[in-house]
Amino acid sequence: MTDTPPFGLSPVINVSGTITGLGASIASHAVREATAAMMGHFVNMHELQSRANQAIQRLTGAEAGFMTASASAGISLTVAGCMTGMDPGLAEELPCSPGPKSRVAVQLGHLCHYGAPVSQSVELAGADVLPVGQSTLCTDHSLRRAMGPEVSSALYVVSHHVVHYGQVPLKRFAEIAHEADVPVIVDAASEYDLRGFLADGADVVIYSGHKFLGGPTSGIVAGRRDLVRAAYLQNIGIGRGMKIGKESIAGAIAALEAWETRDHAGIREQEQVALDLWSAALEGIDGVTARPVADPTGNPLDRLEVTIDAGILGADASGIASALASRQTPIIVRNHEVELGYFQLDPCNLKPGQAEVVANALRELLTDHAALDQIPEDLASARNGGTDGYLSWGDAEE
Repeated sequence: MTDTPPFGLSPVINVSGTITGLGASIASHAVREATAAMMGHFVNMHELQSRANQAIQRLTGAEAGFMTASASAGISLTVAGCMTGMDPGLAEELPCSPGPKSRVAVQLGHLCHYGAPVSQSVELAGADVLPVGQSTLCTDHSLRRAMGPEVSSALYVVSHHVVHYGQVPLKRFAEIAHEADVPVIVDAASEYDLRGFLADGADVVIYSGHKFLGGPTSGIVAGRRDLVRAAYLQNIGIGRGMKIGKESIAGAIAALEAWETRDHAGIREQEQVALDLWSAALEGIDGVTARPVADPTGNPLDRLEVTIDAGILGADASGIASALASRQTPIIVRNHEVELGYFQLDPCNLKPGQAEVVANALRELLTDHAALDQIPEDLASARNGGTDGYLSWGDAEE
Protein backbone atom coordinates (compact mmCIF):
# COMPACT_ATOMS: atom_id res chain seq x y z
CA MET A 1 0.00 0.00 0.00
CA THR A 2 2.96 2.32 0.60
CA ASP A 3 5.88 2.92 -1.70
CA THR A 4 9.42 3.08 -0.36
CA PRO A 5 11.35 6.35 -0.02
CA PRO A 6 14.89 6.56 -1.43
CA PHE A 7 18.08 5.77 0.54
CA GLY A 8 16.36 2.85 2.24
CA LEU A 9 14.35 5.16 4.49
CA SER A 10 11.32 3.78 6.28
CA PRO A 11 7.92 4.59 4.73
CA VAL A 12 5.55 6.58 6.91
CA ILE A 13 1.78 7.07 6.76
CA ASN A 14 1.12 10.66 7.74
CA VAL A 15 -2.25 11.37 9.34
CA SER A 16 -0.77 14.15 11.43
CA GLY A 17 -0.85 17.03 8.93
CA THR A 18 1.63 19.34 7.28
CA ILE A 19 4.30 18.54 9.85
CA THR A 20 7.91 19.61 9.30
CA GLY A 21 9.24 16.56 11.14
CA LEU A 22 7.64 14.32 8.49
CA GLY A 23 8.74 16.42 5.52
CA ALA A 24 5.66 18.73 5.53
CA SER A 25 4.02 17.58 2.29
CA ILE A 26 4.35 15.57 -0.92
CA ALA A 27 5.13 17.62 -4.00
CA SER A 28 3.23 17.05 -7.23
CA HIS A 29 4.89 15.81 -10.40
CA ALA A 30 4.87 19.33 -11.86
CA VAL A 31 6.60 20.75 -8.78
CA ARG A 32 9.21 17.99 -8.80
CA GLU A 33 9.86 18.59 -12.49
CA ALA A 34 10.30 22.33 -12.03
CA THR A 35 12.63 21.79 -9.09
CA ALA A 36 14.80 19.28 -10.94
CA ALA A 37 14.90 21.31 -14.17
CA MET A 38 16.35 24.35 -12.41
CA MET A 39 19.24 22.30 -11.02
CA GLY A 40 20.89 22.19 -14.44
CA HIS A 41 21.21 25.97 -14.94
CA PHE A 42 22.97 29.06 -13.70
CA VAL A 43 20.59 31.96 -13.23
CA ASN A 44 20.64 35.50 -11.89
CA MET A 45 19.03 34.98 -8.47
CA HIS A 46 17.55 38.49 -8.39
CA GLU A 47 15.88 37.79 -11.72
CA LEU A 48 14.53 34.50 -10.39
CA GLN A 49 13.23 36.24 -7.27
CA SER A 50 11.53 38.77 -9.56
CA ARG A 51 9.78 35.88 -11.27
CA ALA A 52 8.72 34.62 -7.83
CA ASN A 53 7.51 38.12 -7.03
CA GLN A 54 5.13 38.01 -10.01
CA ALA A 55 3.60 34.72 -8.86
CA ILE A 56 3.29 35.95 -5.27
CA GLN A 57 1.65 39.19 -6.36
CA ARG A 58 -0.87 37.30 -8.48
CA LEU A 59 -1.79 34.74 -5.83
CA THR A 60 -1.83 36.97 -2.75
CA GLY A 61 -2.68 40.42 -4.09
CA ALA A 62 0.43 41.77 -2.33
CA GLU A 63 2.41 44.71 -3.66
CA ALA A 64 5.57 42.57 -3.62
CA GLY A 65 6.96 39.26 -2.45
CA PHE A 66 10.03 37.05 -2.37
CA MET A 67 11.03 33.58 -1.21
CA THR A 68 13.34 32.49 1.55
CA ALA A 69 14.41 29.31 3.29
CA SER A 70 11.30 28.85 5.45
CA ALA A 71 8.44 30.68 7.10
CA SER A 72 10.55 30.95 10.24
CA ALA A 73 13.27 32.66 8.21
CA GLY A 74 10.60 34.95 6.76
CA ILE A 75 9.72 36.16 10.25
CA SER A 76 13.35 36.94 11.08
CA LEU A 77 13.97 38.76 7.79
CA THR A 78 10.80 40.82 8.02
CA VAL A 79 11.43 41.81 11.63
CA ALA A 80 14.95 42.84 10.60
CA GLY A 81 13.66 44.82 7.64
CA CYS A 82 11.27 46.75 9.85
CA MET A 83 14.27 47.83 11.97
CA THR A 84 16.78 48.68 9.21
CA GLY A 85 14.68 49.86 6.31
CA MET A 86 16.78 50.06 3.15
CA ASP A 87 20.05 50.83 4.96
CA PRO A 88 22.57 48.09 4.05
CA GLY A 89 24.97 49.26 6.74
CA LEU A 90 22.36 48.67 9.44
CA ALA A 91 21.48 45.31 7.89
CA GLU A 92 25.11 44.20 8.19
CA GLU A 93 25.21 45.20 11.87
CA LEU A 94 22.38 42.88 12.89
CA PRO A 95 21.82 41.18 15.23
CA CYS A 96 24.32 43.00 17.46
CA SER A 97 23.23 46.61 16.81
CA PRO A 98 19.50 46.68 16.06
CA GLY A 99 19.08 50.37 16.84
CA PRO A 100 16.58 52.21 19.05
CA LYS A 101 13.41 50.73 17.46
CA SER A 102 14.15 47.12 18.29
CA ARG A 103 11.07 45.79 20.07
CA VAL A 104 8.42 43.58 18.50
CA ALA A 105 5.00 43.51 20.14
CA VAL A 106 3.34 40.06 20.33
CA GLN A 107 0.27 38.97 22.24
CA LEU A 108 1.40 36.66 25.02
CA GLY A 109 -1.11 34.05 23.88
CA HIS A 110 0.62 34.00 20.49
CA LEU A 111 4.09 33.17 21.84
CA CYS A 112 3.76 29.53 20.89
CA HIS A 113 6.16 26.71 20.09
CA TYR A 114 5.86 25.29 16.57
CA GLY A 115 8.94 23.04 16.75
CA ALA A 116 10.95 26.02 18.00
CA PRO A 117 9.88 29.09 20.00
CA VAL A 118 8.30 31.75 17.78
CA SER A 119 10.08 34.31 19.97
CA GLN A 120 13.40 32.97 18.74
CA SER A 121 12.57 33.89 15.15
CA VAL A 122 12.22 37.49 16.36
CA GLU A 123 15.33 37.42 18.51
CA LEU A 124 17.54 36.04 15.72
CA ALA A 125 17.17 39.44 14.04
CA GLY A 126 18.46 41.18 17.17
CA ALA A 127 15.02 42.38 18.26
CA ASP A 128 13.46 42.03 21.69
CA VAL A 129 10.04 40.48 22.14
CA LEU A 130 7.51 42.69 23.94
CA PRO A 131 4.79 40.36 25.30
CA VAL A 132 1.39 42.04 25.44
CA GLY A 133 -1.42 41.07 27.82
CA GLN A 134 -1.73 37.73 29.57
CA SER A 135 -1.78 34.28 27.99
CA THR A 136 -5.58 34.10 27.94
CA LEU A 137 -6.48 37.77 27.63
CA CYS A 138 -5.12 40.65 25.61
CA THR A 139 -7.17 43.84 25.66
CA ASP A 140 -7.24 46.72 23.22
CA HIS A 141 -5.84 49.05 25.84
CA SER A 142 -2.95 46.68 26.64
CA LEU A 143 -2.02 46.52 22.97
CA ARG A 144 -2.36 50.28 22.53
CA ARG A 145 -0.16 50.88 25.59
CA ALA A 146 2.53 48.63 24.11
CA MET A 147 2.84 50.68 20.91
CA GLY A 148 5.70 52.83 22.19
CA PRO A 149 8.43 54.61 20.18
CA GLU A 150 10.82 51.67 20.55
CA VAL A 151 8.43 49.25 18.76
CA SER A 152 9.40 48.57 15.14
CA SER A 153 6.72 46.01 14.32
CA ALA A 154 3.90 43.92 15.74
CA LEU A 155 3.72 40.17 15.11
CA TYR A 156 0.41 38.31 14.83
CA VAL A 157 0.58 34.48 14.81
CA VAL A 158 -2.07 32.33 13.11
CA SER A 159 -1.62 28.76 14.27
CA HIS A 160 -3.39 25.87 15.96
CA HIS A 161 -0.74 26.22 18.68
CA VAL A 162 -1.83 29.66 19.91
CA VAL A 163 -4.52 30.50 22.47
CA HIS A 164 -7.80 30.75 20.57
CA TYR A 165 -9.78 32.97 22.91
CA GLY A 166 -9.25 36.30 24.62
CA GLN A 167 -6.91 37.58 21.88
CA VAL A 168 -7.24 40.78 19.88
CA PRO A 169 -8.49 39.74 16.39
CA LEU A 170 -6.34 40.66 13.43
CA LYS A 171 -8.47 43.52 12.09
CA ARG A 172 -8.51 45.26 15.45
CA PHE A 173 -4.85 44.38 16.08
CA ALA A 174 -3.91 46.08 12.80
CA GLU A 175 -6.05 49.14 13.51
CA ILE A 176 -4.38 49.72 16.88
CA ALA A 177 -0.86 49.11 15.51
CA HIS A 178 -1.46 51.42 12.56
CA GLU A 179 -2.67 54.19 14.86
CA ALA A 180 0.94 54.23 16.13
CA ASP A 181 2.39 53.77 12.63
CA VAL A 182 3.62 50.26 13.54
CA PRO A 183 3.59 47.69 10.71
CA VAL A 184 1.90 44.35 11.29
CA ILE A 185 3.59 41.06 10.40
CA VAL A 186 1.38 37.96 10.21
CA ASP A 187 2.87 34.49 10.60
CA ALA A 188 0.44 32.37 8.55
CA ALA A 189 2.80 29.51 7.82
CA SER A 190 0.24 26.73 7.52
CA GLU A 191 -2.77 28.56 6.12
CA TYR A 192 -4.82 28.08 2.95
CA ASP A 193 -5.96 31.70 2.72
CA LEU A 194 -3.45 33.62 0.62
CA ARG A 195 -5.38 36.90 0.51
CA GLY A 196 -7.48 37.40 3.63
CA PHE A 197 -4.75 38.45 6.04
CA LEU A 198 -3.59 41.34 3.86
CA ALA A 199 -7.22 42.33 3.38
CA ASP A 200 -7.66 42.36 7.18
CA GLY A 201 -4.84 44.85 7.67
CA ALA A 202 -1.57 42.93 7.68
CA ASP A 203 1.37 44.77 6.14
CA VAL A 204 3.41 41.61 5.53
CA VAL A 205 2.22 37.99 5.59
CA ILE A 206 4.53 35.01 5.77
CA TYR A 207 3.55 31.60 4.40
CA SER A 208 5.21 28.24 4.16
CA GLY A 209 5.80 27.14 0.59
CA HIS A 210 6.08 23.49 1.59
CA LYS A 211 3.01 22.84 3.73
CA PHE A 212 -0.43 23.15 2.12
CA LEU A 213 1.10 24.57 -1.06
CA GLY A 214 3.16 21.40 -1.52
CA GLY A 215 6.38 22.99 -2.78
CA PRO A 216 9.99 22.39 -1.76
CA THR A 217 11.11 23.69 1.63
CA SER A 218 10.61 27.44 1.40
CA GLY A 219 9.02 30.51 2.93
CA ILE A 220 7.01 33.21 1.17
CA VAL A 221 7.13 36.85 2.27
CA ALA A 222 4.31 38.95 0.79
CA GLY A 223 3.01 42.43 1.45
CA ARG A 224 3.80 46.12 1.35
CA ARG A 225 6.52 46.85 -1.19
CA ASP A 226 8.79 48.95 1.04
CA LEU A 227 8.74 46.40 3.84
CA VAL A 228 9.22 43.44 1.52
CA ARG A 229 12.20 45.15 -0.13
CA ALA A 230 13.72 45.88 3.29
CA ALA A 231 13.24 42.23 4.29
CA TYR A 232 14.85 41.06 1.04
CA LEU A 233 17.85 43.31 1.76
CA GLN A 234 18.59 41.21 4.84
CA ASN A 235 20.08 38.57 2.56
CA ILE A 236 23.33 40.55 2.77
CA GLY A 237 23.26 40.01 6.55
CA ILE A 238 21.40 37.56 8.76
CA GLY A 239 19.57 36.20 5.72
CA ARG A 240 22.75 34.69 4.34
CA GLY A 241 22.31 31.70 6.62
CA MET A 242 18.65 31.49 5.61
CA LYS A 243 19.19 31.56 1.85
CA ILE A 244 16.98 29.64 -0.52
CA GLY A 245 18.33 27.82 -3.56
CA LYS A 246 17.31 28.30 -7.17
CA GLU A 247 15.70 24.87 -7.27
CA SER A 248 13.47 25.58 -4.27
CA ILE A 249 12.34 28.91 -5.72
CA ALA A 250 11.47 27.22 -9.02
CA GLY A 251 9.53 24.47 -7.26
CA ALA A 252 7.69 26.94 -5.03
CA ILE A 253 6.70 29.02 -8.07
CA ALA A 254 5.31 25.86 -9.66
CA ALA A 255 3.43 25.08 -6.44
CA LEU A 256 1.87 28.56 -6.43
CA GLU A 257 0.82 28.18 -10.04
CA ALA A 258 -0.66 24.75 -9.30
CA TRP A 259 -2.63 26.25 -6.42
CA GLU A 260 -4.49 28.44 -8.90
CA THR A 261 -5.85 25.43 -10.81
CA ARG A 262 -6.11 22.96 -7.92
CA ASP A 263 -9.44 21.16 -7.55
CA HIS A 264 -9.95 22.27 -3.95
CA ALA A 265 -13.54 21.00 -3.78
CA GLY A 266 -12.62 17.63 -5.22
CA ILE A 267 -9.77 17.19 -2.75
CA ARG A 268 -12.10 18.08 0.11
CA GLU A 269 -14.49 15.36 -1.06
CA GLN A 270 -11.67 12.80 -1.07
CA GLU A 271 -10.72 13.83 2.45
CA GLN A 272 -14.32 13.37 3.58
CA VAL A 273 -14.31 9.81 2.23
CA ALA A 274 -11.33 9.04 4.48
CA LEU A 275 -13.01 10.62 7.50
CA ASP A 276 -16.16 8.56 6.93
CA LEU A 277 -14.10 5.38 6.52
CA TRP A 278 -12.26 5.96 9.79
CA SER A 279 -15.47 6.80 11.65
CA ALA A 280 -17.02 3.56 10.46
CA ALA A 281 -13.95 1.57 11.53
CA LEU A 282 -14.13 2.99 15.07
CA GLU A 283 -17.88 2.65 15.49
CA GLY A 284 -18.99 0.36 18.28
CA ILE A 285 -15.62 0.05 20.04
CA ASP A 286 -16.12 0.53 23.80
CA GLY A 287 -14.06 3.38 25.22
CA VAL A 288 -13.54 5.04 21.83
CA THR A 289 -15.46 8.05 20.54
CA ALA A 290 -14.84 9.67 17.17
CA ARG A 291 -16.13 12.96 15.83
CA PRO A 292 -15.13 15.31 12.99
CA VAL A 293 -13.69 18.66 14.11
CA ALA A 294 -13.02 21.77 12.05
CA ASP A 295 -9.55 23.25 11.72
CA PRO A 296 -9.13 25.83 14.51
CA THR A 297 -7.72 28.56 12.25
CA GLY A 298 -10.45 28.25 9.63
CA ASN A 299 -8.64 26.25 6.97
CA PRO A 300 -11.13 24.28 4.82
CA LEU A 301 -10.20 21.02 6.49
CA ASP A 302 -11.84 18.64 8.96
CA ARG A 303 -10.04 16.07 11.07
CA LEU A 304 -11.33 13.07 13.00
CA GLU A 305 -10.87 13.49 16.74
CA VAL A 306 -10.53 10.14 18.50
CA THR A 307 -11.18 10.29 22.24
CA ILE A 308 -9.96 7.38 24.37
CA ASP A 309 -11.48 6.41 27.73
CA ALA A 310 -8.47 4.66 29.23
CA GLY A 311 -10.54 3.20 32.06
CA ILE A 312 -12.67 1.28 29.57
CA LEU A 313 -10.20 0.58 26.78
CA GLY A 314 -7.19 -0.34 28.92
CA ALA A 315 -4.77 2.10 27.25
CA ASP A 316 -4.72 5.86 27.00
CA ALA A 317 -4.55 8.12 23.93
CA SER A 318 -0.80 8.68 24.22
CA GLY A 319 -0.13 4.94 24.31
CA ILE A 320 -2.37 4.30 21.30
CA ALA A 321 -0.62 7.06 19.33
CA SER A 322 2.76 5.58 20.24
CA ALA A 323 1.67 2.04 19.31
CA LEU A 324 0.49 3.23 15.88
CA ALA A 325 3.83 4.99 15.36
CA SER A 326 5.67 1.79 16.27
CA ARG A 327 4.13 -0.34 13.53
CA GLN A 328 6.33 -1.78 10.76
CA THR A 329 4.96 1.01 8.59
CA PRO A 330 4.51 3.79 11.16
CA ILE A 331 1.17 5.61 11.27
CA ILE A 332 1.79 9.06 12.71
CA VAL A 333 -1.31 10.66 14.21
CA ARG A 334 -1.80 14.27 15.30
CA ASN A 335 -0.92 14.03 18.99
CA HIS A 336 -0.03 17.54 20.18
CA GLU A 337 -3.08 17.56 22.52
CA VAL A 338 -2.91 13.90 23.48
CA GLU A 339 -2.67 14.70 27.20
CA LEU A 340 -6.32 15.79 26.95
CA GLY A 341 -7.28 12.21 26.12
CA TYR A 342 -7.54 12.33 22.35
CA PHE A 343 -5.59 12.37 19.11
CA GLN A 344 -6.67 13.43 15.65
CA LEU A 345 -6.48 11.91 12.19
CA ASP A 346 -5.70 14.38 9.40
CA PRO A 347 -6.63 13.26 5.85
CA CYS A 348 -4.80 15.95 3.86
CA ASN A 349 -1.57 14.02 3.13
CA LEU A 350 -2.82 10.57 2.25
CA LYS A 351 -1.54 8.53 -0.68
CA PRO A 352 -3.92 6.14 -2.49
CA GLY A 353 -4.81 3.16 -0.32
CA GLN A 354 -3.49 4.62 2.92
CA ALA A 355 -6.88 5.57 4.34
CA GLU A 356 -7.82 1.89 4.28
CA VAL A 357 -4.53 0.90 5.94
CA VAL A 358 -5.21 3.36 8.74
CA ALA A 359 -8.79 2.16 9.19
CA ASN A 360 -7.70 -1.48 9.43
CA ALA A 361 -4.84 -0.67 11.81
CA LEU A 362 -7.13 1.28 14.13
CA ARG A 363 -9.74 -1.46 14.24
CA GLU A 364 -7.14 -4.18 14.74
CA LEU A 365 -5.32 -2.38 17.57
CA LEU A 366 -8.35 -1.02 19.43
CA THR A 367 -10.12 -4.39 19.55
CA ASP A 368 -7.06 -6.41 20.67
CA HIS A 369 -7.59 -6.30 24.43
CA ALA A 370 -4.52 -8.40 25.24
CA ALA A 371 -2.29 -5.99 23.31
CA LEU A 372 -3.98 -2.92 24.77
CA ASP A 373 -3.23 -4.09 28.31
CA GLN A 374 0.50 -4.07 27.46
CA ILE A 375 0.65 -0.54 26.02
CA PRO A 376 2.23 1.97 28.43
CA GLU A 377 1.27 5.63 28.42
CA ASP A 378 3.63 7.87 26.46
CA LEU A 379 2.64 11.36 27.53
CA ALA A 380 6.19 12.61 28.07
CA SER A 381 7.40 12.21 24.48
CA ALA A 382 4.33 13.96 23.08
CA ARG A 383 4.52 16.75 25.64
CA ASN A 384 8.22 17.33 24.94
CA GLY A 385 7.38 18.35 21.41
CA GLY A 386 9.70 16.05 19.49
CA THR A 387 12.84 17.03 21.41
CA ASP A 388 13.54 13.38 22.23
CA GLY A 389 14.19 12.69 18.55
CA TYR A 390 16.93 15.32 18.47
CA LEU A 391 18.47 14.11 21.73
CA SER A 392 18.62 10.50 20.57
CA TRP A 393 19.67 11.18 16.96
CA GLY A 394 22.99 9.58 16.14
CA ASP A 395 22.84 7.04 18.95
CA ALA A 396 22.48 4.16 16.50
CA GLU A 397 25.67 5.20 14.68
CA GLU A 398 27.85 5.17 17.80
